[in-house]
Amino acid sequence: MNYYNLSTEKTLKLLDSTKNGLTEEKAQKRLLKYGKNKLAEGKKKSVVSRFIKELCDPMIIILIVSAIVSGITSFIEREFPSDVIIIIFVVLLNAILGVVQESKAEKAIEALHRMAKSTTKVIRNGQLTVVESEDLVIGDVIVLEAGDIVPADCRILECFTVKTEESALTGESFAVIKTADVIEKEKVPLADRKNCMYLGSTVVYGKCKAVITNVSMNTELGKIAGSLQSVAEENTPLQKKLNELSKILSIAVLGICMFIFVFTIVKNGNMEGRVLLDTRIVAISLAVAAIPEGLATVVTIVLSIGVTKMSRHNAVIRKLTAVETLGCAEVICSDKTGTLTQNKMTVTESFADDSTMLSLIMACCNDATVIKDGLKGEATECALLEYALKNGIDKPKTERDNERVAEMPFDSVRKMMSTVNRYNGKYIQFTKGAFDELIKKCAYYKQGDKVVSMTSEIRKKYEDVTKNMAKKALRILAGAYKTYDNIPNNLNENIFENQMIFVGVCGMIDPVRPEVKKAISECHKAGIKTIMITGDHKITATAIAEELGILTKKNIALTGAELDELSDEQFIKIIDKITVYARVQPEHKVRIVRTWQKIGKITAMTGDGVNDAPSMKMADIGIVMGITGTDVTKNVADMVLADDNFATIVYAVKEGRKIYDNIRKTIQFLLSSNLSEVLAIFLSTIIGFTVLKPTHLLWINLITDTFPAIGLGLEHTERGIMNRKPRPSKEGIFAGGMSFNVIYQGITVTALVLLSYIAGVYIDTGKFAFMNGNMTGMTMAFLTMNMAEIFHSVNMRSQTKSIFKVGKPNAFIILTVFISFLLTIGIIYIPFLRGLFILKGLSIKELVIAIIISFMIIPIVETVKMIQRVFIKKNTSGAV
Repeated sequence: MNYYNLSTEKTLKLLDSTKNGLTEEKAQKRLLKYGKNKLAEGKKKSVVSRFIKELCDPMIIILIVSAIVSGITSFIEREFPSDVIIIIFVVLLNAILGVVQESKAEKAIEALHRMAKSTTKVIRNGQLTVVESEDLVIGDVIVLEAGDIVPADCRILECFTVKTEESALTGESFAVIKTADVIEKEKVPLADRKNCMYLGSTVVYGKCKAVITNVSMNTELGKIAGSLQSVAEENTPLQKKLNELSKILSIAVLGICMFIFVFTIVKNGNMEGRVLLDTRIVAISLAVAAIPEGLATVVTIVLSIGVTKMSRHNAVIRKLTAVETLGCAEVICSDKTGTLTQNKMTVTESFADDSTMLSLIMACCNDATVIKDGLKGEATECALLEYALKNGIDKPKTERDNERVAEMPFDSVRKMMSTVNRYNGKYIQFTKGAFDELIKKCAYYKQGDKVVSMTSEIRKKYEDVTKNMAKKALRILAGAYKTYDNIPNNLNENIFENQMIFVGVCGMIDPVRPEVKKAISECHKAGIKTIMITGDHKITATAIAEELGILTKKNIALTGAELDELSDEQFIKIIDKITVYARVQPEHKVRIVRTWQKIGKITAMTGDGVNDAPSMKMADIGIVMGITGTDVTKNVADMVLADDNFATIVYAVKEGRKIYDNIRKTIQFLLSSNLSEVLAIFLSTIIGFTVLKPTHLLWINLITDTFPAIGLGLEHTERGIMNRKPRPSKEGIFAGGMSFNVIYQGITVTALVLLSYIAGVYIDTGKFAFMNGNMTGMTMAFLTMNMAEIFHSVNMRSQTKSIFKVGKPNAFIILTVFISFLLTIGIIYIPFLRGLFILKGLSIKELVIAIIISFMIIPIVETVKMIQRVFIKKNTSGAV
């Protein structure tokens, strides 16, 4: 159906709707009949495909090949294939855990998406309400304004200077002017259907009322196959680095196995079956030892849990990459209203010779409404309406008697809003806006009952009034009007907002959020620069900034006009001194972000309106207001503030730093543990004895590596985490001496394991030697490897601090230490398990010695940490 050829009346009749929309009952019936208004999602991965994906990891493939080789050898040698059983068990268990965790992570992300769902203003039962866009149905009458995403295909019913951006459908990036007029011509291209709007386009200017004609897959966008399918999975930079690490480890394992094979052949001088069998066992052991099976799973768990936790604290992460970038944030550019302040405006002062006319302007040129429980609308408009009500203006009655027939919505360029109402048989235009912009458009002044020409004296009087208000941190809006006998057909700002009659000003206060001052102080300690960007007057902005600690004697405030006078070279030289930008335009925000990035700073930008989208998209972290933010800005944002609160940004930065720290701790723990296993196998093979079997290593990797690693991922935030400077964005995962830590810790655990083996041999034979096949030595080495890694997980609660100064205990670490110890003891003392793992029962003496040796990892690492802290302190003081 070509709705663009139909009048608004015929369109409504055909859709069985009215100008006052559908009833709630009729809407629900249509929703049940036709389904949700959302595009079909891409086919989700099945459990089987996810399982296969887990098995296709290069490191897992090596384990599977090792199991196959071990199985063939066991069959030839007629041995019980215990290695095969345990390897397959670990591989399958790891794959199952991976599938389960991926499903949980997917559900967590879906939950976050649900929190960030778009909503639309719709008229139902004759009342304006807000519903989720996916609950819209054909025939619904919706209200759209600048910043809204068009939720479905629709025919415009009423239109006030509307412009939409339709590049997703037409490929044309410029805004298209819309109208409610009928198009007579048939078969009009989509780009020329001026009286229709389509799903996927955005309203960039103006306001309109429209009726929905098509929803979901029947929309023009829905017909474009796959154009808006579910977003493809994207790994974070950290996950990509770990994938690269996985490939490197796989190649390293193959290289070491090849070396051992050649070394064994050369050493024995032949390729007899026994030699090949021994080489097979060593190769499998090395493969098992080198592969940190739980690494990818643990990182995924840490990220998904962290993101879910952040969402509970009103920081909804839309892109996982933001979690890593948050830890690097060096500059936060924040809007003032609603983010640094409470967004609860109250008019505290006004100045006008005709206060009744000023009140009438503020009531009529206003989209806030009176409801049963109070007022509904944007904070500033509610404050102005409350002021008008207190001065005797009955808005509902005024609107009934003086119908609004036209309007020019507020935008950040004009900095004003105008409406035209029928008034006493004529038409009157009411305009409110920024004082310094509106007074330029006024040729007259309302002086009591008279209208006189605007003079420099009157202008100076009001400039002095507004300056005094601004010093009190008041936000100032001025009011003006203009009368017409007839409304011009072509409504534009040059006709409307010109030659107006100035009336007066209102001063409002928006108190700062009490928690923000502390949050900004925390930012300063963390080396994060806080910038206030606002459309308010410079004096107002500086007053608020000084109260919050953003503007000090060392800093300066700049207006958008002053910024325009600076060249790029001049701006770069002083940008680090500027902490307040007042009276800015959207293009100024883009320039501010671009300049900070030029000097290498990771920058976060907050925003809410459609004009903020370019600067947010350019910023390293785009942060949108969840309450006041438009759909357009939410779509380009990396993070949504569900409470529009600056303190939530600081919390998110803190949490981002914690998550990254915990992932680094996990990686260091797992790699140092696996390195110790590789070195133990490698050295014992070179010397000529077997210290641990493949099954032992698989147990260690599964129990004493993975579970404590998850515990480290859930570690509490370290004290002083916000006293550190931001992490450089290009810093590698092994920065800060982590490579050295992995190596020396791996070597230390290896030494303790070999020492335990020698102790076992000595207890059995009275000789200090590496005797091959000694069961006491092997069992003690197995216990020491287990316990050393368990104790080492306690070490890793902090990479730099002493474990005695880390803070409150980590219950999960304590639990995993206890459980891992019990399970390991169970393997040694339960006959069936002991036989399966080819171990022997230890005496109390042997048990105690092995545990004491393994415990030595704690004082050794504590000593190295202390030396590192002293070294860092000396270097830091020397630099100062």
